[in-house]
Amino acid sequence: MSRSVRLILLSRTAASIVGMATRLVQINMKARDDSALGGFWAAALGWGVSSEGPGVTNLEPEGFVYPDPVAVCLDLVVSPEPKTAKNRVHVDLATTSAVHQAEVVARLRDLGATPADVGQGDVRWAVMVDPEGNEFCVLDPRPLYRDTGPIAAVVVDCADPRAMARFWGKAMDWALHEVTDHQAVLRSAKGVGPYLEFIRTPDVKTGWNRVHLDVRPYPGDDLAAEAARLRALGATVIDLGQDDVPWTVLADPEGNEFCLLTPG
Repeated sequence: MSRSVRLILLSRTAASIVGMATRLVQINMKARDDSALGGFWAAALGWGVSSEGPGVTNLEPEGFVYPDPVAVCLDLVVSPEPKTAKNRVHVDLATTSAVHQAEVVARLRDLGATPADVGQGDVRWAVMVDPEGNEFCVLDPRPLYRDTGPIAAVVVDCADPRAMARFWGKAMDWALHEVTDHQAVLRSAKGVGPYLEFIRTPDVKTGWNRVHLDVRPYPGDDLAAEAARLRALGATVIDLGQDDVPWTVLADPEGNEFCLLTPG
């Protein structure tokens, strides 16, 4: 069943949630071969695979009813443009022990991932890239991520975590857990699923992000009104050549693109 159909079948209880902020529902990753890259990530996460149309591969946990904050889904969307720089958005994978971490790294290498050096130095986590060169981390075991599912965190590089906390903390109904000069950490107010982390880095954003966030208002909310609210918070409307689509493409105050999807 497609996500659009499932959205129509949401209960009237969910539809009664009006006027709330938006929430993170999925990660959009561009791919030269969405099917092949989707196969890698499905095996890496242990998730199911579907497709809402040509050139799009959708990943989510088996038995998952979209949308639910217990998981942030992954959409692979075909794009002919090559990857030319380190992604500013990546995922961190959770592990439960040092042995499990080593097993996950070995399994991912067998699936086609390779170790990567992004200047991380001597760290406890493993930095890797998927078969198309997208960076991700396999974390050392940490109590914070014991109940997140396979994705511990969605991580966004930024120049000013406090500014990101101000924007995203008001943009979404997720709870702000921590904000310092180094990082800002949010999670669904329901206390489930992965964390969203904005990490200070010296890297300068170049070009559009091949990996970006997709957020969705609640049933009954108005897309245009929500877009206006986000613009008032500091977002800007941008044109990436998306033509006539039902969603709105915006950028946060640091220029990171994200899509505001139709309410549901």
